Amino acid sequence: MSKIETHRADERRFLDERGSGGPLAPNGLNPATIMEKAVRERIVDSYFYKEQCFAVNEADIVDRVVEHVDFIGGVYGVVQKPSPFLCLAFKLLQLAPNDAVLEEYLKFGGEKFKYLRALAAFYIRLTRPDKEVYTWLEPLLEDGRKLRRKGRNGTSLTYVDVFIDDLLTKDRVCATSLWKMRKRDILEDLELLEPRVSPLGNIEDLLEEDERIKEEEEAENGDGHEDDSGSVRSMTPIKMEESDGDGMDLDGPANGRESGERSP
Repeated sequence: MSKIETHRADERRFLDERGSGGPLAPNGLNPATIMEKAVRERIVDSYFYKEQCFAVNEADIVDRVVEHVDFIGGVYGVVQKPSPFLCLAFKLLQLAPNDAVLEEYLKFGGEKFKYLRALAAFYIRLTRPDKEVYTWLEPLLEDGRKLRRKGRNGTSLTYVDVFIDDLLTKDRVCATSLWKMRKRDILEDLELLEPRVSPLGNIEDLLEEDERIKEEEEAENGDGHEDDSGSVRSMTPIKMEESDGDGMDLDGPANGRESGERSP
C-alpha cells in the first residue's frame, strides 16, 4: 500500500527538504534559499500564503494574480507584511514551472494581465542563467504600462519597463537580493549574446543626426541667437547714424534722462 501524499499548508517541508536532496534551479541556486531567511519566515507565516497558496498549481497562479495582486513589492507597512506578489513568487519557487509555462505567463500577461507578466519576469530573474534572463526580459522593455509599487515608504507609481530595467541592473528588488549576473557587454564579448538593437535605432546614428541638425541650425542663424519669443536678434552692437555724423550706440549706457541726470 502506497503512502498517501500530503500537502502541508505552511510549506515547511519545502524549506527542509530542498536544502538536502531537492533539485536546483536552472542557474544552480537552491530555490528554498534564494530569498532571505527573514523574508521566507514572514511569507510562510502570513495569512495570505496559508489561505491562497495552499495546494495550488501553475494554472491556479494565474487566478491568484488576477484576484489578489494589484501592486508589486516585497514587504510593506509598519509590520513589514509580505505582499501577495512576493508570496506568489515564493510559491513559484516551490512549483518550479518550466519554460513553456513561463512563456504562457508572459504572453498571457502581456495581452491581459500586466502583474502576471511582472511576476513571471521576477521569477525568471531569480532562477534562470544570465543569458536566458537577458533573452527573456529585454523584449519586455517595450512595455510601458503603469504599475503600482508598494513598500516601506508607501505607494508609488512605476512602469513595466522600469521594473524590468530594475531587474536587469539593480542588486535588490522587492525585498529580495538578486544574484549577480554578468554584464551584457561581457556576454557579447563571449559571443553568448548578439548586440542589442534599441527600438529607437542605433544610438551612434541618432547622435550624429542630432549633431547634423544643430550644425544646420547654427548655419542658418549665423551669428544671431533666438530670444524667448523665437525671433532672431543680432549679437553685433547696433549703431544709428545721426544727420551730423555722430554715432549713437544703442547698446551703450543709458542716456541722461534714464540715468537721472538733468540736461542744462
